[in-house]
Amino acid sequence: MTFLSHRPRLGKHDASAGEARRRNPFAVRARKTVRLLGCLLLVFGLHTATAADAPPAKTSPTKTVRLLTVGNSFSRNATRYLGDLARAGGHELVHEPIIVGGASLELHATKAHQRDSADTAGLYANGLSLKQMLSARRWDHVTIQQASMKSHDLETYRPFAQQLRDIIRQHAPQAKLLVHQTWAYRCDDPRFIKSPDKPGEPATQQAMYRSLAAAYRTIADELGARVIPVGDAFFLADTDPQWSYRPDASFDFQSAQAPALPDQTRSLHTGWRWQKQPDGSQKLGMDGHHANTAGEYLGGCVWYEVLFGESAVGNRFTPPGIEPAYARFLQETAHRAVESDSTGARR
Repeated sequence: MTFLSHRPRLGKHDASAGEARRRNPFAVRARKTVRLLGCLLLVFGLHTATAADAPPAKTSPTKTVRLLTVGNSFSRNATRYLGDLARAGGHELVHEPIIVGGASLELHATKAHQRDSADTAGLYANGLSLKQMLSARRWDHVTIQQASMKSHDLETYRPFAQQLRDIIRQHAPQAKLLVHQTWAYRCDDPRFIKSPDKPGEPATQQAMYRSLAAAYRTIADELGARVIPVGDAFFLADTDPQWSYRPDASFDFQSAQAPALPDQTRSLHTGWRWQKQPDGSQKLGMDGHHANTAGEYLGGCVWYEVLFGESAVGNRFTPPGIEPAYARFLQETAHRAVESDSTGARR
């Protein structure tokens, strides 16, 4: 069977109209123009919808800071959250830490003055010397600090701080020298419970803060360097009427069993903790020196303001476990410390 397509016949009028349209060049152009405009509108509409739905393009960091820290566990504490704060602020941090536990200015200066490059006494854990690390990158800032146990004694800074400054100038002349002001120990640290071991040792948290603050500012003036006032921020927080730490007078240390701990709300220091002994038993110990999460965040906010030149107040990064209101207080305290230091309003 053969199938034939059936087309309706055009009437005489219809045929004449079609033929007229084909022969009229203006009508042909008009139809083509309408079709072209329709295509353009369709394409534009799709492009507009796609652009509206797509995420915003990633912008480059506002500021990049290259930082070399010459310190110890206190510099590690204070910079733990610095990178997080920088990212939240839209910046980039390139950080190389030199950390030796308990290291003083004297230790770092002595290592730097080792003349034999093959002598491991002048090298750090990464196998490089201070001079090599200073020359390894174009640093924007290099920081130094004193060991916390010696921070109250100005004479322990000399001549080692000056020696380190001279080495930094020689091997990283473009870098700005900053002096990291460490903080006083917690008010109930064992150091403040017993009598001082030798004359001149601070007997209270306030005495330790006052002496270290004066020593750091004196040495910074001698070096022509700026202070990173973390110690100021700690003392502001530790003496705040609402947010400061208060020792738990109701806790019975004599009969305490793990994992019970005293109330350490608002502490900036590690404080009391249970530690496992070699025989497997637990012993309650105190670390009133090092910073806990809150202290590390406070220190990081101070460093952020000094390095990036903008307020930490309102920064979107908050470490886990820090409630928003307390985080805001720590940000504001860091800002107060930096503002006070930069305006010369020192306590």
